[in-house]
Amino acid sequence: MTMSLSTTSHGTTATSAAQQPDWQDGDLLDHVRRRLRDLPGLTTEDEVGELERALAGAARGEALVLQGGDCAERFHDAVPDRVRRKLDHLQGLASVLRAGTGLGVVPVGRMAGQYAKPRSDPYETLPDGRRVPSYRGDAVNDPAADPVLRAADPTRLVDAYDCSRAVLGAVRASWAGRQAGERVYTAHELLLLPYEESLVRTGKRGDYAASTHFGWIGARTSAPDGAHVGLAASVHNPVGVKIGPRTSPAHAVELVRRLNPDAVPGRLTFIVRMGAEQLDSALPPLVEAVAAGGIPVVWLSDPMHGNTYRAPGGAKTRSLSAMRAETEAFVRVLREHRQWPAGLHLELTPDPVTECVDVPETATGRLVFPHYRSVCDPRLNPAQAEQLVHAFLRLL
Repeated sequence: MTMSLSTTSHGTTATSAAQQPDWQDGDLLDHVRRRLRDLPGLTTEDEVGELERALAGAARGEALVLQGGDCAERFHDAVPDRVRRKLDHLQGLASVLRAGTGLGVVPVGRMAGQYAKPRSDPYETLPDGRRVPSYRGDAVNDPAADPVLRAADPTRLVDAYDCSRAVLGAVRASWAGRQAGERVYTAHELLLLPYEESLVRTGKRGDYAASTHFGWIGARTSAPDGAHVGLAASVHNPVGVKIGPRTSPAHAVELVRRLNPDAVPGRLTFIVRMGAEQLDSALPPLVEAVAAGGIPVVWLSDPMHGNTYRAPGGAKTRSLSAMRAETEAFVRVLREHRQWPAGLHLELTPDPVTECVDVPETATGRLVFPHYRSVCDPRLNPAQAEQLVHAFLRLL
């Protein structure tokens, strides 16, 4: 869905906003916006600055970045024990990279706000033939196959704030005894504009997104003149953009110009998600064009989103062999253009799930998913995530 927007209270202006839910109760949405504006920011300007300084090392080729976490967080996971398991998992994978390279590794979790998802179709058809709104994350609606629960509910934005605050409490507790560059910072997609705009706060350096430490813009919402890029340009957090196979060199260069006009190292990250079969042809002209501009960019590989397919039986899955192939091509292309392949962006979980498979997409035969728990996209289980991290490490 696309909706018109006016100038916000923090000065971001845009004419259209893609991937916004159908908030049918406008008065309730306005009430929620006002409530969120009155609440304390979730993150601080100092924390945002610490992360930017850590990412600057990756922009200079002196450090690595590991972003990882759930495809879509669930409200019921916002409890200390659950958050600690996710943090320990991410820190363990970061330590593998740290030990294997001797470099600093910045862990960034898809957590404390990853409660919304873009969808390619605003509706889905249930097995009984009914059409219901697609599940867009716990901040919008419920995954249960119930038309009433699938309606976009603005009050869930306040629930998302409360759950994010709880998760951040556990994240900050994990920082004890760790240097700034080794702490897990939070990240989520800057998708729901009523939520994100309401949590912009003003600090000593200007406006910043107090909803997270690092926000990224998805491939579906990355139009340089769109509302999401406008929001990201108006704050000084480190920001990322998902770069897909249809991103043109001109588009990439314009994003760099819009989002990092002052050439600040660590400010802008490109998260490449092209698919193993398309990366070799699609990525080189982008890297060449961006490098020619001379503005620093952190390059990360997301080898998962471009390699998603439906297995026999309908389950959405991803092939580890395709992920390894895309990671290898990503490192090779960046090296060939004398740019630093700074790390990985992965959807993963510490749980022993069966959602991704270690067989090629072309394999025949029935695939079994005995422990498929994701409400959206398939995630790597701990053993699979470690395999992919080790594969990346060998390439370096």
